[in-house]
Amino acid sequence: MKTALDSTAFSQLFFEAHTHNAWLPEAVPDTLLHKLYEALRMAPTSANCSPARIVFVKSPEAKAKLASALMEGNRAKTLAAPVTAIIGYDLRFYEKLPQLFPQTNARSWFEGNDAAIFATAFRNSSLQGAYLILAARALGLDCGPMSGFDNAKVDELFFPGGTVQSNFLCNLGYGDPAGVYPRNPRLDFEEACRID
Repeated sequence: MKTALDSTAFSQLFFEAHTHNAWLPEAVPDTLLHKLYEALRMAPTSANCSPARIVFVKSPEAKAKLASALMEGNRAKTLAAPVTAIIGYDLRFYEKLPQLFPQTNARSWFEGNDAAIFATAFRNSSLQGAYLILAARALGLDCGPMSGFDNAKVDELFFPGGTVQSNFLCNLGYGDPAGVYPRNPRLDFEEACRID
């Protein structure tokens, strides 16, 4: 039986973690982004389909491109973040299923079924994106996940070809505590859950 994380680690992942809107001018090295991916790729996905495709936007040129697709309220904080991860989903993820799920012909479950392809790609890339947040926090990074951007424009700029589409963005770096808003309320167990 596994043991629970100690309270410090648990708090770093959940209770002390906030969505960050202001960033310290400290770079995130590429080696840390590789470690981040090594962890998040272990996220559970349907038939190990792993549809997430991620662009880590770091360079000034790439940031300027991304800025043109952001809502005004998200522009300054995104430009200030050392890295912005664009979490996308590959609508042709099933082509990799012979490699990722060799136990059976899982590719046949999806070919020609656009509804199943979209639902599976979107759901599982969201799971992988959630793991990205947890992995980033575990590695000592702060996160600023967000929507509030023009998906079609992001797709045109960063995922040309139309087979990968953007899901959400997540700013990554070392957050400035001065930019953290007070935590908003969350639903209690009785409001959100039931045990049948």
